[in-house]
Amino acid sequence: MSEMATFDIERDDLSSLLQEGCTFVALGEVMVRDTPADSERPERTRLVHLSMAGSEYSVAIGLARLGIPSAYVTRVPDNSYGRAALNIARENGVNTDYFVWAPRTDLMGRMICELGHTPRQDMVVYQRKYSAASQLDAGMVDWKNALTGTKLFHTSGITFGIAAHSQYERNYNLSAFNEAMSNKPRDCLVAMDWNYRSTLWSLERAREVMAPILENHVDILVTTVFDMAQFYGLSCGKYSAAQVLTGAAGAFDDDDLRKLAEQIQNKFNVRIVGITLRRADSFEQHRWEAFALNDQGHYFRSPGVNPMTVIDRLGGGDAWTAGFYYGILTGGLGEEGITKGVLVGDACTRLKHTLMFDLPILDRGEVSRQLKESLTGTPVRISR
Repeated sequence: MSEMATFDIERDDLSSLLQEGCTFVALGEVMVRDTPADSERPERTRLVHLSMAGSEYSVAIGLARLGIPSAYVTRVPDNSYGRAALNIARENGVNTDYFVWAPRTDLMGRMICELGHTPRQDMVVYQRKYSAASQLDAGMVDWKNALTGTKLFHTSGITFGIAAHSQYERNYNLSAFNEAMSNKPRDCLVAMDWNYRSTLWSLERAREVMAPILENHVDILVTTVFDMAQFYGLSCGKYSAAQVLTGAAGAFDDDDLRKLAEQIQNKFNVRIVGITLRRADSFEQHRWEAFALNDQGHYFRSPGVNPMTVIDRLGGGDAWTAGFYYGILTGGLGEEGITKGVLVGDACTRLKHTLMFDLPILDRGEVSRQLKESLTGTPVRISR
């Protein structure tokens, strides 16, 4: 395909997506995030920034801000935090008609976040056991109406992990997901971000739950080289899974990455694989690239390794996923869609890393400018 300068997303005609219902629907949890506001450690701070977080929530907000009609499905307590989660989604253009309300005394997922600085790493502590969202069950959502007109349904491994984390007798979120699959339109694609969190569940339990979901439902999988080596022992071309996991792998060439994506496609029969590659040189300086392969054999990799100055890395991968889905929804499942998806995803994630907190508060204009600047090397100027 010709060079990426052809993608000016401000000129995209989204009218075909502005039909009945929401083009994109995501299922997941919203958490309250506590971040010290005075640069103290969490145990010492007496001043905390409250913000909302959640992988699938961030993706829905990112797509809505790029102009894609999007809805979010979750379960929150009927209290101030639950209403804040709804209001923030709604003010960013996300349809919240399918929020499920739990009693006001139910728990809302929470994360305690300590931002690091070189050489100290970020630290995140989850408090998600027995959360309202972890108990979202079949029969709570009118999925037939929620998925009317939907072209892409998204969730992540975290959604199923939070129910396992609570050690319920069964995985309520999995029951809700299966009910959604029974009610989705025939032409609705299903996408998943692998998003493994070791503090939520074991590798063995995650494999047990995730394998049938991937094999029976998922069309688009977003993951990392590390997770595929960790879960399934998949090599990355000339590098073994052990080399990947121990950090002994060198630079990946296109043949390495293509072979990994082909293994994933063959294992799970997914139509598109998108994989992100992050290199953290320090807390403040990261390099980012990504690639995708579709079932027609079209492969596209970021044209360069993109440097980023990091203010807050949380939500950076979700911003990429939102941009990747934007490319597919507007460019299709072929070569154009995956090329556009990788490029828009890269632009979104580079911008998001410069913003505090999890949510990708971006717009089409600045993403479009970032796309152009990354190709032309245009120096950064003040916009005024």
